[in-house]
Formats: sequence, structure tokens, C-alpha cells
Amino acid sequence: MADTFSLQRVLETFRSSLSEKKEVYIKYYIAGWQELVAFMNSLGNVFSFISKDVVSKIQILENFLSGENRSHYVTIQSMVKYELENDLVDLTKRGSHPESGCRTLLRLHRALRWLELFLERLRTSTEDSKTSVMCSDAYNESLAQHHPWLIRKAVGVAFCALPGRDTFFDVMNAGDHTQVVALLGESLPLIAEVYQITEDLYAKNNLLELP
Repeated sequence: MADTFSLQRVLETFRSSLSEKKEVYIKYYIAGWQELVAFMNSLGNVFSFISKDVVSKIQILENFLSGENRSHYVTIQSMVKYELENDLVDLTKRGSHPESGCRTLLRLHRALRWLELFLERLRTSTEDSKTSVMCSDAYNESLAQHHPWLIRKAVGVAFCALPGRDTFFDVMNAGDHTQVVALLGESLPLIAEVYQITEDLYAKNNLLELP
């Protein structure tokens, strides 16, 4: 896991995650997420409710990548094909495969949408924009629909403690604000593309609502 966050590394890892055929390499998808975890951790404990869950999901996927069936976990596409063909996914209720690769990655996929929406708001924000509002709006458009009321309430309180816009730009280690905005402008379309490829694949295979 990266100790200090680098927006440049986010750009590099998500760029590397896409093959020429627009398949998504799980190795680089994980690496991109490790950078995003470093981003969340650099802001203190505000995002710990998400980052801790992300770290546990990353570990599950890393175990698949180093396991005896690792050849089937090179890309998200090969993983979905392998797990569905071998009945390794609980499609309608929690059963004997609560930590399948498909289910695990779906949780990361949903969180990625939240971060993408939040960072896009940050990119286009002005000096008087409130990070708590931007983050809450992004959350309500994405992760909130998958969380019970109690978690949604706790998250709303946590976001109130977010630092200001300048702090977010500073922790990105990408130069001045203009440079940060420019690098976000390069990175976010890649993240959005990886997200959409995954979304379409999961939708095609009826995997978007795994229990």
C-alpha cells in the first residue's frame, strides 16, 4: 500500500489497467485503488469507514491473483467468465461464495464511482465550494443507495469534518492548483472509462446487484 498519495501514480495505474482490447487488468486496478486509499488516509480518519473496507477487498483480490487459479484472474473479464462458468458466484442470496472475485470487485466498483464523482466536483470547484457538500452529493449519487440508513447517517456526519478545498489539492502532491486540476482532467476520464467498462460487463451478466 502506498504511504504517500500521488495523483500522477493514479493516472499511470489506471492507464496501465486498460488493455488494447479494453479489458481491465486486475493487478493495475488494485494498484490504482491502493493509491486512492493513500489519498483517503492522507486526510485523516474521515474516510476510514470506506478505506478499511476497500483494503479488505483488495486483500481478497490479491489472494486470487496469487492463488492456484490466478490465470483466471488476470482481467476483470476473465474473472467474470471463470467464476460464472464454474458457479463460484452467489447470484441471488449469500451462500457458499461470500468472497467471490465478482462480489468483491463489485464493492470496489461502487466505491470507485463515488470517488470519481467527488474528484470531478473537486476539479471543477471554486474557492468557495464546500468539500463536505461535494462529497455528500457524490455519495448520495453512488454509494448511499447500497448502504443502510444508519451508515448513511454516520457518513453524513463524517463528511462535515472534511478539510477545505486547499487541503485536498495539497495532498495530491501534483504542484499548484492549476497543475492539480490539469492532472485530474487527465486521470478522471481513465477512471471513468474503467468504471464504465466494468459497469457494462456486470450489467451484461446481471451482476450489479450481487447479495
